[in-house]
Amino acid sequence: MSERPAAARGSMPRGRFLVAVTDYATQVLAVADAEARKLRHDPWELLSRAIQPVLWLVLFGGVMAQVRGLSSGTIPYLDFLAPGILAQSVLFVAIFYGISAIWERDLGVLHRYMVSPAPRSALVIGKALSSSIRGLSQAVVIYLCAALMGVNLDLDPRRIVLVILFVALGAGLFSTFSLIIACIVKTRERFMGIGQVLTMPIFFASNAIYPINLMPGWLKTVSSLNPLTYEVDGLRSLMLRGGESTFGLAHDFAALIIAASVFVMIATRIYPRMTE
Repeated sequence: MSERPAAARGSMPRGRFLVAVTDYATQVLAVADAEARKLRHDPWELLSRAIQPVLWLVLFGGVMAQVRGLSSGTIPYLDFLAPGILAQSVLFVAIFYGISAIWERDLGVLHRYMVSPAPRSALVIGKALSSSIRGLSQAVVIYLCAALMGVNLDLDPRRIVLVILFVALGAGLFSTFSLIIACIVKTRERFMGIGQVLTMPIFFASNAIYPINLMPGWLKTVSSLNPLTYEVDGLRSLMLRGGESTFGLAHDFAALIIAASVFVMIATRIYPRMTE
């Protein structure tokens, strides 16, 4: 007789935990769905965002691939470049994502978010998830372009699933970083200026277009602190036949998870201050 109430007491917290997790996931998905609907109303935004990385791959990659003897290790330079351009396109889409938060504040949408029962972290993660959808659309474009240019892509479904994971992580990470910037500057004009200043240093201080071993010592140190470096490294080992990871996939994944977690915690703390 005494065991049944104990079992019941043990099952109650577990049941409440599952309900809480389900409610939290529902709130995250609701925010992500609201953001994703914007893409259905303006799909041309994704196409316009894809133009710049395609130009990098076709023009810069095409020209540099013709330079005699230019390669990176055992793979042609164009193959080396393709994962870096995919990471670049994800960065460029995500880094300006915070401007939508400023629009939401100006239109009063942010105030409705703040009075909702959803945890602030669910709002931040939901926005990061919707940014991942944009990043995956860029991946489709880059894969098609790279295949047409003869890049030696590895189309193993298991590797493609991991590519999707890395793209989603990178997009969520940099969109959350963008949200932090938006919370600090609070105006569209300042945000655009800072966003333009940050994108190119993040891109060039990574291994996207040249190997780390070619960098001077100070740039190697900066690159080791740059999340884009680990996204590129992971994508390069997964996208290409014969591609190798400098740091190891587990290290790349851990670096992105840690950076994303830190950004989510910071954004969760300062996001409500946008309404002030």
